[in-house]
Amino acid sequence: MALKGLDIFKITPKTNCKECGNPTCMAFAMKVAQGAIPLEKCPHISAEVMAELSEATAPPMKTIKIGAGDKEFTLGGETVLARHEKTFVSKPLYAVSVCTGQSDEKREKVLSALDTIDYDRIGERMYVELIEVNDGTGDKDQFIELTKKALTYNRTLVLSTTNAETAKEALALCKDEKPVLNGATPDNYQEMNAVATEAGVVLGVCADTLDALYDTVAALEGLGNKNLILTVSDKSMKDAFAFAVQIRRAALKNNDRTFGYPSLVHVNRLAAGDHNMQTALASLFTAKYGSIVVMEEMTYSQALPLYGLRQNIFTDPQKPMKVEPGIYPLNGADENSICMTTVDFALTYFVVSGEIERSGVPVNLLISDAGGYSVLTAWAAGKLSASSIGKFFDEFEIEKKIKNRTLVLPGKVAVLKGEVEERLPNWNVVVGTNEAVELVKFLKEFKG
Repeated sequence: MALKGLDIFKITPKTNCKECGNPTCMAFAMKVAQGAIPLEKCPHISAEVMAELSEATAPPMKTIKIGAGDKEFTLGGETVLARHEKTFVSKPLYAVSVCTGQSDEKREKVLSALDTIDYDRIGERMYVELIEVNDGTGDKDQFIELTKKALTYNRTLVLSTTNAETAKEALALCKDEKPVLNGATPDNYQEMNAVATEAGVVLGVCADTLDALYDTVAALEGLGNKNLILTVSDKSMKDAFAFAVQIRRAALKNNDRTFGYPSLVHVNRLAAGDHNMQTALASLFTAKYGSIVVMEEMTYSQALPLYGLRQNIFTDPQKPMKVEPGIYPLNGADENSICMTTVDFALTYFVVSGEIERSGVPVNLLISDAGGYSVLTAWAAGKLSASSIGKFFDEFEIEKKIKNRTLVLPGKVAVLKGEVEERLPNWNVVVGTNEAVELVKFLKEFKG
């Protein structure tokens, strides 16, 4: 149901409404209908009308939460099919899978690798958020023991089993951690729904065909459960992609809220044993349209491109990614190493720092607040100037922390050299290269 037509007149007109700034609430109602302002902003709307219209104004894809405390995550809530239309809302989460049919050595390898992937990239922590515990053999006791082991790794769990009794016992161990219970099918959805509802957790729904999946979701909604996640087909890569795209299009383009839920993708089943293909598929479903992507394991070499891709896609395109201002010692730089400065635009930082690291020369890279702009744009906007550099030096007490008095400026703002020398009279200000790719040769030959 979309908010349209005369629905907006359910907001009772008032004179001199301060919320919308117009003589009547008509302008406010139109903004609500367009999704430009939340319904709750109107002080005059009744509770009955609020309840009636809230669902109509909600995103066509439901927002659900999994996990608890510092491990709580939001999935869904998407409003567009492509990032350039507006922006994506909830980033996909990555999971590794352990199975009751695996050897102890394999499980230990998968789980022990979790601690090797935990790093910061542009202010965001990059790590494997979820562990899937898969009931591969139907052995309830083994599944329970594996669930206990997975809980010790402080991750949100995905419990994949189609056995309601096994699910109930596993949830008794971890329901307060709000895991995902994945395993409702056209044959067992009533039993699994009862278990998930009692525990208050998200229920994963799976079926062999889209029609069967749709009917099962509709039946679950009929039972009052709208806390769902939809598992795409694991029969083939083609079917999995078709499921993911058609589910998303049905919800966002056709406004069919029965398919308005996040998706779970098992790339570990689609490309079992092929880690390169799993990485490729994970990147595909990061963009189109997995909310949880399950892999056999996650290695550091897999994580670097995946997390970089995810961060790029799930960042507002109208807000440039920035690194934190500060001193970044590269190649073992210390207080006696030369300084270089550039802007806080993330792409500039990664390109420049990469070339500095490639040179092997110790350098203190100084990143000042330039509004997230590139070098020339920041200079043109007044965000990169002698004053901004001087202010950065004062705030971070550079002269107290670094003994070396050589500062290299980006070549494209050579015009700042004289002004920076006036602002920093004790420093030897040097103009660097125009392009980052030239830094390796410049640094190796530099005699400052």
